[in-house]
Amino acid sequence: MKNIVYVVLAMIVLSSCEKQAKIGYVNNGTLINDFQEKIDLEAKFQIQEEAFKKRADSIGKAFQLEVQETQKKAQRASQKKQHELMSGLQQKQQQLQQQMQFEQQLLSQSFQTEIDSVIVKVKDFVKDYGKKNGYTYILGTTDAASTVMYSTDDNDLTQTILEALNGTDKEAAKETDKKE
Repeated sequence: MKNIVYVVLAMIVLSSCEKQAKIGYVNNGTLINDFQEKIDLEAKFQIQEEAFKKRADSIGKAFQLEVQETQKKAQRASQKKQHELMSGLQQKQQQLQQQMQFEQQLLSQSFQTEIDSVIVKVKDFVKDYGKKNGYTYILGTTDAASTVMYSTDDNDLTQTILEALNGTDKEAAKETDKKE
């Protein structure tokens, strides 16, 4: 009988000594969208997108001038020559459209690749933050897909991690500046 009491007592002591899970959560959308590196990346690609559009407009205007000149030539030419001139314009138009579409795809792919690397960086940072600060779990949530139905504000790590993430980013930039 004494052994059963000791076993029960030991189980109570062990269960009370178990480490309680430390859980926090972040709003993924806020964390990613307010991350300064992502904001800078979007600004960089916005500039590249505007430069692409200006270049495409310039090429389009030059092509329109060429079309007008070719139409003037075609009015004075034989029907066979008119057909050759118009056929040449159509081919050039197709080539220009394909070139612009290809460049647009490259720009989009480059942006997506860099955004993906930013997301991986944020995930890795959150993982390291959780390890360093003794969290058992850090959950992610968004307004569209809320995995955290309720929590106290004390468990919301979004701003804390965002500030640390942006601070780390600034410190890394300072280190890079010092090396240069």
